[in-house]
Amino acid sequence: MADDHITQLQLYNAFVRRKRLVLVVAIIATLVIALFAVSAGSLNIPVPEVIKTIFGKGDAQAKMVIMGIRLPRVIAAVIVGAALAVSGAVMQCALQNPLASASTLGVSQGAAFGAALGIIVFGGGVVNSDSAATAVSINNPYIVTICAFLCGSLSTFVVIVLSQFKKDLGPGGIILAGVALSSLFTGGSTLLQYFADETKISSVVFWTFGNLGSAGWTELLILAVVFFISLAYFMLNRWNYNAMESGADTAKSLGVNTRAVMLISMGICSLTAAVAVSFVGIISFIGLVAPHIMRRFVGNDYRYLIPCSAVAGALLLILADTFGRLIIAPVILPIGAITSFLGAPLFLFLLFRGFKTND
Repeated sequence: MADDHITQLQLYNAFVRRKRLVLVVAIIATLVIALFAVSAGSLNIPVPEVIKTIFGKGDAQAKMVIMGIRLPRVIAAVIVGAALAVSGAVMQCALQNPLASASTLGVSQGAAFGAALGIIVFGGGVVNSDSAATAVSINNPYIVTICAFLCGSLSTFVVIVLSQFKKDLGPGGIILAGVALSSLFTGGSTLLQYFADETKISSVVFWTFGNLGSAGWTELLILAVVFFISLAYFMLNRWNYNAMESGADTAKSLGVNTRAVMLISMGICSLTAAVAVSFVGIISFIGLVAPHIMRRFVGNDYRYLIPCSAVAGALLLILADTFGRLIIAPVILPIGAITSFLGAPLFLFLLFRGFKTND
Protein backbone atom coordinates (compact mmCIF):
# COMPACT_ATOMS: atom_id res chain seq x y z
CA MET A 1 0.00 0.00 0.00
CA ALA A 2 2.83 2.39 0.86
CA ASP A 3 4.48 1.74 -2.52
CA ASP A 4 1.17 2.40 -4.32
CA HIS A 5 0.78 5.66 -2.42
CA ILE A 6 4.29 6.77 -3.35
CA THR A 7 3.69 5.85 -6.99
CA GLN A 8 0.45 7.84 -7.10
CA LEU A 9 2.18 10.80 -5.47
CA GLN A 10 5.01 10.64 -7.99
CA LEU A 11 2.53 10.52 -10.88
CA TYR A 12 0.66 13.49 -9.47
CA ASN A 13 3.85 15.51 -9.00
CA ALA A 14 4.92 14.71 -12.57
CA PHE A 15 1.49 15.78 -13.80
CA VAL A 16 1.72 19.08 -11.94
CA ARG A 17 5.26 19.70 -13.20
CA ARG A 18 4.06 19.21 -16.78
CA LYS A 19 1.33 21.82 -16.30
CA ARG A 20 3.80 24.27 -14.81
CA LEU A 21 6.18 23.60 -17.70
CA VAL A 22 3.40 24.41 -20.19
CA LEU A 23 2.80 27.72 -18.42
CA VAL A 24 6.52 28.60 -18.35
CA VAL A 25 6.99 27.71 -22.03
CA ALA A 26 3.92 29.76 -23.00
CA ILE A 27 5.21 32.78 -21.05
CA ILE A 28 8.65 32.52 -22.69
CA ALA A 29 7.09 32.18 -26.16
CA THR A 30 4.91 35.24 -25.51
CA LEU A 31 7.91 37.31 -24.40
CA VAL A 32 9.93 36.26 -27.47
CA ILE A 33 7.09 37.04 -29.88
CA ALA A 34 6.43 40.34 -28.10
CA LEU A 35 10.07 41.40 -28.54
CA PHE A 36 9.93 40.43 -32.20
CA ALA A 37 6.67 42.40 -32.63
CA VAL A 38 8.28 45.50 -31.12
CA SER A 39 11.40 45.18 -33.28
CA ALA A 40 9.68 44.40 -36.61
CA GLY A 41 8.10 46.97 -38.88
CA SER A 42 8.87 49.51 -41.58
CA LEU A 43 11.84 50.48 -39.40
CA ASN A 44 13.51 47.27 -38.26
CA ILE A 45 15.12 47.68 -34.85
CA PRO A 46 17.40 44.91 -33.51
CA VAL A 47 16.12 43.13 -30.40
CA PRO A 48 19.12 44.22 -28.27
CA GLU A 49 18.34 47.83 -29.22
CA VAL A 50 14.70 47.24 -28.25
CA ILE A 51 15.74 45.99 -24.82
CA LYS A 52 18.13 48.94 -24.35
CA THR A 53 15.38 51.39 -25.33
CA ILE A 54 12.86 49.85 -22.94
CA PHE A 55 15.36 50.38 -20.13
CA GLY A 56 15.94 54.00 -21.23
CA LYS A 57 19.29 53.61 -22.99
CA GLY A 58 18.28 53.65 -26.68
CA ASP A 59 18.71 56.48 -29.18
CA ALA A 60 16.04 59.12 -29.78
CA GLN A 61 14.60 57.59 -32.96
CA ALA A 62 14.26 54.12 -31.46
CA LYS A 63 12.70 55.59 -28.33
CA MET A 64 10.11 57.49 -30.36
CA VAL A 65 9.12 54.44 -32.42
CA ILE A 66 9.18 51.90 -29.60
CA MET A 67 7.80 53.87 -26.67
CA GLY A 68 5.38 55.95 -28.68
CA ILE A 69 3.97 53.41 -31.14
CA ARG A 70 5.00 49.77 -30.95
CA LEU A 71 5.33 49.01 -27.24
CA PRO A 72 1.87 50.39 -26.32
CA ARG A 73 0.38 48.36 -29.15
CA VAL A 74 2.06 45.14 -28.00
CA ILE A 75 1.10 45.75 -24.36
CA ALA A 76 -2.49 46.36 -25.49
CA ALA A 77 -2.42 43.02 -27.33
CA VAL A 78 -1.11 41.27 -24.20
CA ILE A 79 -3.69 42.75 -21.81
CA VAL A 80 -6.70 42.56 -24.13
CA GLY A 81 -5.87 39.04 -25.31
CA ALA A 82 -5.35 37.85 -21.74
CA ALA A 83 -8.54 39.53 -20.51
CA LEU A 84 -10.72 38.05 -23.26
CA ALA A 85 -9.18 34.58 -22.89
CA VAL A 86 -9.57 34.45 -19.10
CA SER A 87 -13.13 35.74 -19.37
CA GLY A 88 -13.88 33.05 -21.93
CA ALA A 89 -12.41 30.28 -19.77
CA VAL A 90 -14.44 31.30 -16.71
CA MET A 91 -17.62 31.81 -18.75
CA GLN A 92 -17.31 28.31 -20.18
CA CYS A 93 -17.10 26.93 -16.65
CA ALA A 94 -19.85 29.10 -15.16
CA LEU A 95 -22.29 28.31 -17.97
CA GLN A 96 -21.08 24.73 -18.47
CA ASN A 97 -20.97 25.52 -22.17
CA PRO A 98 -17.78 25.05 -24.25
CA LEU A 99 -18.96 27.69 -26.74
CA ALA A 100 -19.33 30.48 -24.17
CA SER A 101 -17.40 33.71 -24.66
CA ALA A 102 -17.89 37.47 -24.39
CA SER A 103 -20.34 37.42 -27.29
CA THR A 104 -22.51 34.82 -25.53
CA LEU A 105 -24.11 37.46 -23.33
CA GLY A 106 -24.11 40.08 -26.07
CA VAL A 107 -21.16 41.99 -24.61
CA SER A 108 -19.45 42.51 -27.97
CA GLN A 109 -22.71 43.36 -29.74
CA GLY A 110 -23.65 45.75 -26.94
CA ALA A 111 -20.26 47.45 -27.18
CA ALA A 112 -20.67 47.80 -30.95
CA PHE A 113 -24.09 49.39 -30.44
CA GLY A 114 -22.63 51.75 -27.83
CA ALA A 115 -19.83 52.76 -30.18
CA ALA A 116 -22.35 53.43 -32.94
CA LEU A 117 -24.39 55.50 -30.49
CA GLY A 118 -21.35 57.53 -29.45
CA ILE A 119 -20.22 58.13 -33.03
CA ILE A 120 -23.60 58.84 -34.66
CA VAL A 121 -25.62 60.46 -31.89
CA PHE A 122 -22.85 62.20 -29.92
CA GLY A 123 -20.57 62.99 -32.86
CA GLY A 124 -17.52 60.93 -31.93
CA GLY A 125 -16.42 59.99 -35.46
CA VAL A 126 -14.88 61.85 -38.39
CA VAL A 127 -13.39 60.97 -41.77
CA ASN A 128 -9.80 62.04 -42.35
CA SER A 129 -8.93 61.87 -46.05
CA ASP A 130 -5.19 62.60 -45.72
CA SER A 131 -4.19 59.08 -46.79
CA ALA A 132 -5.71 55.70 -47.53
CA ALA A 133 -4.01 54.15 -44.53
CA THR A 134 -5.67 56.60 -42.13
CA ALA A 135 -8.90 57.25 -44.03
CA VAL A 136 -11.02 57.08 -40.90
CA SER A 137 -10.30 58.09 -37.32
CA ILE A 138 -12.30 58.50 -34.12
CA ASN A 139 -12.65 62.18 -33.33
CA ASN A 140 -13.70 61.82 -29.67
CA PRO A 141 -12.52 58.41 -28.43
CA TYR A 142 -13.63 58.99 -24.84
CA ILE A 143 -17.29 59.41 -25.76
CA VAL A 144 -17.11 56.30 -27.94
CA THR A 145 -15.30 54.29 -25.26
CA ILE A 146 -17.72 55.26 -22.48
CA CYS A 147 -20.77 54.47 -24.64
CA ALA A 148 -19.28 51.14 -25.73
CA PHE A 149 -18.49 50.17 -22.14
CA LEU A 150 -21.92 51.15 -20.79
CA CYS A 151 -23.84 49.31 -23.50
CA GLY A 152 -21.55 46.29 -23.31
CA SER A 153 -22.14 46.12 -19.56
CA LEU A 154 -25.89 46.70 -19.98
CA SER A 155 -26.31 43.27 -21.54
CA THR A 156 -24.85 41.56 -18.46
CA PHE A 157 -26.89 43.73 -16.12
CA VAL A 158 -30.13 42.75 -17.91
CA VAL A 159 -29.28 39.05 -17.80
CA ILE A 160 -28.41 39.18 -14.08
CA VAL A 161 -31.68 41.02 -13.31
CA LEU A 162 -33.64 38.43 -15.30
CA SER A 163 -31.92 35.60 -13.43
CA GLN A 164 -32.90 37.19 -10.09
CA PHE A 165 -36.56 37.43 -11.07
CA LYS A 166 -36.56 33.96 -12.57
CA LYS A 167 -34.69 31.76 -10.12
CA ASP A 168 -34.81 28.67 -12.34
CA LEU A 169 -33.05 30.45 -15.21
CA GLY A 170 -30.08 28.13 -15.64
CA PRO A 171 -27.01 28.39 -17.85
CA GLY A 172 -29.05 27.51 -20.93
CA GLY A 173 -31.54 30.27 -20.18
CA ILE A 174 -28.73 32.77 -19.67
CA ILE A 175 -27.27 31.87 -23.06
CA LEU A 176 -30.67 32.29 -24.74
CA ALA A 177 -31.10 35.67 -23.04
CA GLY A 178 -27.68 36.66 -24.34
CA VAL A 179 -28.61 35.60 -27.86
CA ALA A 180 -31.81 37.68 -27.69
CA LEU A 181 -29.88 40.73 -26.44
CA SER A 182 -27.26 40.25 -29.15
CA SER A 183 -30.00 40.35 -31.76
CA LEU A 184 -31.50 43.45 -30.13
CA PHE A 185 -28.18 45.32 -30.08
CA THR A 186 -27.39 44.30 -33.67
CA GLY A 187 -30.75 45.59 -34.81
CA GLY A 188 -30.17 48.85 -32.93
CA SER A 189 -26.77 49.31 -34.58
CA THR A 190 -28.30 48.70 -38.01
CA LEU A 191 -31.03 51.30 -37.42
CA LEU A 192 -28.50 53.88 -36.23
CA GLN A 193 -26.40 53.36 -39.33
CA TYR A 194 -29.47 53.50 -41.57
CA PHE A 195 -30.17 57.10 -40.53
CA ALA A 196 -26.51 58.20 -40.42
CA ASP A 197 -24.47 59.90 -43.13
CA GLU A 198 -21.52 58.28 -44.89
CA THR A 199 -18.98 59.92 -42.62
CA LYS A 200 -20.44 58.49 -39.43
CA ILE A 201 -21.10 55.08 -40.99
CA SER A 202 -17.44 54.91 -42.01
CA SER A 203 -16.38 55.71 -38.44
CA VAL A 204 -18.67 53.02 -37.01
CA VAL A 205 -17.32 50.41 -39.43
CA PHE A 206 -13.74 51.48 -38.65
CA TRP A 207 -14.35 51.05 -34.91
CA THR A 208 -15.80 47.56 -35.36
CA PHE A 209 -12.66 46.53 -37.28
CA GLY A 210 -10.66 46.67 -34.03
CA ASN A 211 -7.53 48.75 -33.53
CA LEU A 212 -4.90 47.96 -30.90
CA GLY A 213 -3.09 51.18 -31.74
CA SER A 214 -5.93 53.27 -30.35
CA ALA A 215 -4.96 52.59 -26.71
CA GLY A 216 -2.48 54.99 -25.14
CA TRP A 217 -0.63 54.66 -21.84
CA THR A 218 -3.60 55.95 -19.81
CA GLU A 219 -5.96 53.46 -21.43
CA LEU A 220 -3.42 50.68 -20.89
CA LEU A 221 -3.27 51.51 -17.19
CA ILE A 222 -7.07 51.26 -16.92
CA LEU A 223 -7.07 47.97 -18.83
CA ALA A 224 -4.29 46.56 -16.64
CA VAL A 225 -6.02 47.49 -13.37
CA VAL A 226 -9.33 45.96 -14.47
CA PHE A 227 -7.63 42.83 -15.76
CA PHE A 228 -5.52 42.15 -12.67
CA ILE A 229 -8.44 42.73 -10.30
CA SER A 230 -10.58 40.28 -12.25
CA LEU A 231 -7.69 37.81 -12.50
CA ALA A 232 -7.22 37.95 -8.73
CA TYR A 233 -10.92 37.19 -8.18
CA PHE A 234 -10.83 34.28 -10.63
CA MET A 235 -7.74 32.78 -9.01
CA LEU A 236 -9.31 33.09 -5.55
CA ASN A 237 -12.25 31.05 -6.87
CA ARG A 238 -10.18 28.51 -8.77
CA TRP A 239 -11.23 25.66 -6.45
CA ASN A 240 -14.89 26.62 -6.85
CA TYR A 241 -14.51 26.38 -10.62
CA ASN A 242 -12.82 22.99 -10.28
CA ALA A 243 -15.76 21.79 -8.19
CA MET A 244 -18.27 23.17 -10.69
CA GLU A 245 -16.54 21.27 -13.50
CA SER A 246 -17.69 18.07 -11.78
CA GLY A 247 -21.32 19.22 -11.90
CA ALA A 248 -23.59 21.49 -9.90
CA ASP A 249 -24.64 18.77 -7.47
CA THR A 250 -21.04 17.82 -6.67
CA ALA A 251 -20.11 21.47 -6.20
CA LYS A 252 -23.05 22.06 -3.86
CA SER A 253 -22.11 19.01 -1.83
CA LEU A 254 -18.68 20.57 -1.37
CA GLY A 255 -20.22 23.77 -0.05
CA VAL A 256 -20.04 25.89 -3.21
CA ASN A 257 -22.85 28.38 -3.75
CA THR A 258 -22.98 27.64 -7.46
CA ARG A 259 -25.59 30.25 -8.34
CA ALA A 260 -23.72 33.08 -6.61
CA VAL A 261 -20.39 32.01 -8.10
CA MET A 262 -21.95 31.77 -11.56
CA LEU A 263 -23.64 35.19 -11.45
CA ILE A 264 -20.69 37.07 -9.92
CA SER A 265 -18.22 35.40 -12.28
CA MET A 266 -20.36 36.16 -15.31
CA GLY A 267 -20.70 39.77 -14.20
CA ILE A 268 -16.95 40.22 -13.74
CA CYS A 269 -16.17 38.41 -17.01
CA SER A 270 -18.58 40.60 -18.94
CA LEU A 271 -17.35 43.83 -17.36
CA THR A 272 -13.73 42.88 -18.09
CA ALA A 273 -14.56 42.03 -21.70
CA ALA A 274 -16.60 45.23 -22.04
CA VAL A 275 -13.66 47.34 -20.86
CA ALA A 276 -11.33 45.57 -23.28
CA VAL A 277 -13.48 45.91 -26.39
CA SER A 278 -14.52 49.47 -25.52
CA PHE A 279 -10.90 50.59 -25.91
CA VAL A 280 -9.80 48.55 -28.93
CA GLY A 281 -12.99 47.53 -30.76
CA ILE A 282 -14.35 44.09 -31.53
CA ILE A 283 -11.83 41.24 -31.22
CA SER A 284 -13.29 37.89 -32.27
CA PHE A 285 -12.50 34.31 -31.27
CA ILE A 286 -9.67 34.96 -28.78
CA GLY A 287 -11.93 34.35 -25.77
CA LEU A 288 -13.34 31.24 -27.39
CA VAL A 289 -10.27 29.54 -28.83
CA ALA A 290 -7.49 30.27 -26.31
CA PRO A 291 -9.05 28.36 -23.36
CA HIS A 292 -9.69 25.30 -25.53
CA ILE A 293 -6.11 25.28 -26.80
CA MET A 294 -4.77 25.26 -23.24
CA ARG A 295 -7.28 22.64 -22.10
CA ARG A 296 -5.53 20.21 -24.41
CA PHE A 297 -2.31 20.77 -22.44
CA VAL A 298 -3.38 21.40 -18.84
CA GLY A 299 -6.93 20.03 -18.70
CA ASN A 300 -9.74 21.61 -16.69
CA ASP A 301 -7.70 22.34 -13.57
CA TYR A 302 -8.44 26.04 -13.12
CA ARG A 303 -5.35 26.55 -10.98
CA TYR A 304 -3.43 26.32 -14.25
CA LEU A 305 -6.12 26.83 -16.91
CA ILE A 306 -6.79 30.45 -15.87
CA PRO A 307 -3.17 31.69 -16.09
CA CYS A 308 -2.43 29.50 -19.12
CA SER A 309 -5.49 30.86 -20.93
CA ALA A 310 -4.36 34.40 -20.17
CA VAL A 311 -0.92 33.74 -21.67
CA ALA A 312 -2.40 31.93 -24.68
CA GLY A 313 -4.80 34.78 -25.36
CA ALA A 314 -1.96 37.30 -25.19
CA LEU A 315 0.20 35.19 -27.50
CA LEU A 316 -2.57 34.68 -30.08
CA LEU A 317 -3.43 38.37 -30.21
CA ILE A 318 0.23 39.42 -30.54
CA LEU A 319 0.69 36.93 -33.38
CA ALA A 320 -2.48 38.13 -35.13
CA ASP A 321 -1.55 41.80 -34.78
CA THR A 322 2.03 41.24 -35.94
CA PHE A 323 0.76 39.30 -38.95
CA GLY A 324 -1.68 42.11 -39.76
CA ARG A 325 1.09 44.74 -39.53
CA LEU A 326 3.71 42.93 -41.59
CA ILE A 327 1.90 40.88 -44.24
CA ILE A 328 1.31 43.81 -46.62
CA ALA A 329 3.27 46.56 -44.81
CA PRO A 330 2.97 49.51 -44.55
CA VAL A 331 -0.79 48.86 -44.67
CA ILE A 332 -2.07 47.56 -41.32
CA LEU A 333 -4.90 45.05 -41.60
CA PRO A 334 -7.76 45.29 -39.07
CA ILE A 335 -7.10 43.06 -36.08
CA GLY A 336 -10.73 41.94 -35.84
CA ALA A 337 -10.60 40.48 -39.34
CA ILE A 338 -7.25 38.78 -38.68
CA THR A 339 -8.46 37.07 -35.49
CA SER A 340 -11.59 35.91 -37.31
CA PHE A 341 -9.59 34.47 -40.22
CA LEU A 342 -7.09 32.76 -37.93
CA GLY A 343 -9.52 31.80 -35.18
CA ALA A 344 -12.38 30.34 -37.20
CA PRO A 345 -10.37 27.51 -38.86
CA LEU A 346 -8.64 26.75 -35.57
CA PHE A 347 -11.95 26.60 -33.76
CA LEU A 348 -13.44 24.35 -36.46
CA PHE A 349 -10.45 22.05 -36.04
CA LEU A 350 -11.00 21.89 -32.28
CA LEU A 351 -14.70 21.29 -32.87
CA PHE A 352 -13.93 18.49 -35.33
CA ARG A 353 -11.45 16.86 -32.94
CA GLY A 354 -13.76 17.34 -29.98
CA PHE A 355 -13.20 19.39 -26.81
CA LYS A 356 -10.87 16.85 -25.24
CA THR A 357 -8.70 17.60 -22.25
CA ASN A 358 -5.74 16.02 -20.51
CA ASP A 359 -7.13 15.89 -16.97
